[in-house]
Amino acid sequence: MNEPLVAAIAAVAALAGIAIGFMARRLLAARGSQRAEQHAERLVVDARAKQKEIVLEAKDEALRLRRAAEDEAREARATLQRSETRLQDREEALDRKIAALEEREAALTQRQGDLETMRADLRELQQRQIGELERVSGLSASEARESLIRELVDEAHAEAQQRVRDIERHALEEGDTRARRILTTVMQRIAADHTSETTVTVVHLPNDEMKGRIIGREGRNIRALEQATGVDLIIDDTPEAVVLSGFDPVRREIARMALTKLISDGRIHPGRIEETVAKARSEIEVIMRQAGEQAAYDAGVPGLHPELIKLLGRLKYRTSYGQNVLDHCIETARLAAMLAAEIGASIGESKKGGLLHDIGKAVDHEVEGPHAAIGADIAARFGVNRVVSNAIAAHHQEVEQESVEATVVQIADAISASRPGARGENLDNYVKRLDDLQQIALSFPGVERCFAIQAGREIRILVRPEDIDDIASSRLARDVVKKIEEQLQYPGQIKVTVIRETRAVDYAR
Repeated sequence: MNEPLVAAIAAVAALAGIAIGFMARRLLAARGSQRAEQHAERLVVDARAKQKEIVLEAKDEALRLRRAAEDEAREARATLQRSETRLQDREEALDRKIAALEEREAALTQRQGDLETMRADLRELQQRQIGELERVSGLSASEARESLIRELVDEAHAEAQQRVRDIERHALEEGDTRARRILTTVMQRIAADHTSETTVTVVHLPNDEMKGRIIGREGRNIRALEQATGVDLIIDDTPEAVVLSGFDPVRREIARMALTKLISDGRIHPGRIEETVAKARSEIEVIMRQAGEQAAYDAGVPGLHPELIKLLGRLKYRTSYGQNVLDHCIETARLAAMLAAEIGASIGESKKGGLLHDIGKAVDHEVEGPHAAIGADIAARFGVNRVVSNAIAAHHQEVEQESVEATVVQIADAISASRPGARGENLDNYVKRLDDLQQIALSFPGVERCFAIQAGREIRILVRPEDIDDIASSRLARDVVKKIEEQLQYPGQIKVTVIRETRAVDYAR
């Protein structure tokens, strides 16, 4: 083929290809445009549906908010209405108060006017009185005032001088009064009971036949018992009783204990007697040691030497004027402690001196000399300090007192010995004083019964309520007190209590 034809065919083919491609592109473009329009239509439809939903939701929200706003507004209106009601009530109450205040103010104004009138009248009356007094007395008001002032000054000077004299007298008597008050307080705080003891002991027998067995054949049993104990046995016509007599209470107690055991055992012969007395002596030693330990504990004096404890225990069976010496020592220690506390002395040394002050009486029948000196030597030998040993030696003023504690022990010993009911020699006087105290109360009319109690420190008087009323009861108490002060002598003070009671009794049947 020739080249021009080929070129022509190629050109035609190229033109045909271009035309076909252009047609294909237009066809594809038309289809794409159609799809785009369909998609756009769908988007528009969806947008319109979404718009309707949004509008509906907005309407619902707007409706809800409107209702909420209406509810809040309604609640606010109700609250405001209540506040207005309360304010109105308060305003009405305030109006009423203001009206009442105005009425009171008017009344006060009227009263003030009346008071002013009364004051004016009173001033006028005072002026007339002053004029009348000046006329009667012949003195002016200034002269009368000066005269009154002079009288008051003179009276004040006289009272001041009297007060100065009272103060001086009180200063002189203060020491004595304070000492008496301290002693009275201490004595009233001690109320121990003491029983009177003698130099004989009675042992009761089960029957009179036992007397013969105690005497024994030809008196050998009684001789053996007296020889072993150092105590005299008195067997007389007293039914069912044997009397033990001896000046040493320890021996007497050993004899009593041994005889009691022999009677209980029934075997009474010299050998058995010696064995029983030995056992009784051992038991008494234990009892005395325990009594000494208990005394030291009761008095609050620890750390004593065992020998001092043993000697203290021996005082359990020693009496002085009917007063048990161990009880007296314990009481003296307590009194000394109270006195020392009151005046600022050493309480410990005072207690120890009071407890040991009569310890010499435990051996005074074995050692020559006064019991105070014996006791001081014993105490010093067993480690007691100088202050306490001097208090023991000086409690009867046989040697010079070297400390305040020695004086305290002496005073406590005197209080314990002289306290009512403490010693046998004062017992009769003590009982007589109680009887006199009751007789004074019974001497008044209307008194039914009376009782002296608290060791004579108090008397209780029961009166008949139909004869004495309440006022007369107070008068009776004063009259009894006055009569006691006039007729009796007594330590401390006596409390008088008048009791008047009315009883109503009935029975349920």
